[in-house]
Amino acid sequence: MKKGKIFVVPLKRKRQGRTYYKKRLKLLLSNKFRFVIRKSLRNLIVSIVEYNVKGDRVVFTVNSRILGKFGWKGDSGNISSAYLTGLFAGKKALHLGINEAILDLGFNNSTKGSRLYSALAGAIDAGLKIPFNPEILPSKERIAGEHIAKYAQTLAINKTDFVRQFSNYKKNGLNPEDIVKHFNEVKVKIHG
Repeated sequence: MKKGKIFVVPLKRKRQGRTYYKKRLKLLLSNKFRFVIRKSLRNLIVSIVEYNVKGDRVVFTVNSRILGKFGWKGDSGNISSAYLTGLFAGKKALHLGINEAILDLGFNNSTKGSRLYSALAGAIDAGLKIPFNPEILPSKERIAGEHIAKYAQTLAINKTDFVRQFSNYKKNGLNPEDIVKHFNEVKVKIHG
């Protein structure tokens, strides 16, 4: 950016598209821990981060693959697993004495009912206090995976489509039509 005879180079992380400084400043001014959610296609990462002058300090990070320890056989990148990951992260935060935080989605798009907000719903159900608008959370039926079970029932007529769509579920030993029951079992184990 050029101003007169002086050429001002933006900060490196801003040039690389890795940090949105105005949004970050608003989050940091709250003086609260940040409940950070990042996603990939098959995974969800939830962290509790504390601001420090020398650099942010990550208190802990939870990956959706940890659900395997609780017996989760479903996909680790769907809404149900995001809720369970958020629930586990919320329980862990409370165990460490962190009672409230502020949501940090980073550059992720804010879409109503997405798996990002499903993880937020899990943390809130665990008892973590995070300010939010209740309209953005997915419905309880969707979180439990009822939409997956209904879709599996409609595809059950055509075996080739069913096998192609739900081969990973079958490989892990889970009938996709029973995902709601399986979700509730894992949820009880996390609440422990």
